[in-house]
Amino acid sequence: MKNKLNIGVTSLILGALISIFTAMAHISCIYFGPACYKAQMAPPEIVQSAIDGTWLAPIGTLLVSFIFLLCAGYALSAAKLLKKLPFLKLAIYVISFICIIRGVATLPLSIAFPDMVSAFSIAAGVIWLLTGLLFFFGYRHSDTAA
Repeated sequence: MKNKLNIGVTSLILGALISIFTAMAHISCIYFGPACYKAQMAPPEIVQSAIDGTWLAPIGTLLVSFIFLLCAGYALSAAKLLKKLPFLKLAIYVISFICIIRGVATLPLSIAFPDMVSAFSIAAGVIWLLTGLLFFFGYRHSDTAA
């Protein structure tokens, strides 16, 4: 039981760290500007907003970063490192599902849009598949799910 618990908590913490790193990477675009948005494959409208200095890029970036931090918060809550958040079980399963779908979608999207395939896009897909699995199995192997 103790080993199972440690695996679950460790998985949730790793998922949270990936989410926090992703939020920080997104926020870095506000500081580094249009080139950073392009490097992270932001939609053309967001890149143009960064070039034009309009509010769409920074507000959108902060919103997306908040969502990643919220995911991390739920993982840390499931690991019992933060207070139990509302709808914890539902949120963990929804986050897991979205991340797994995002990861699995990489292959068909790469076939459908070969011009958009890059090492970054493939790596992002693999990382989000892994993150979804960390959230799912981490929660299932934590005592929070019991």
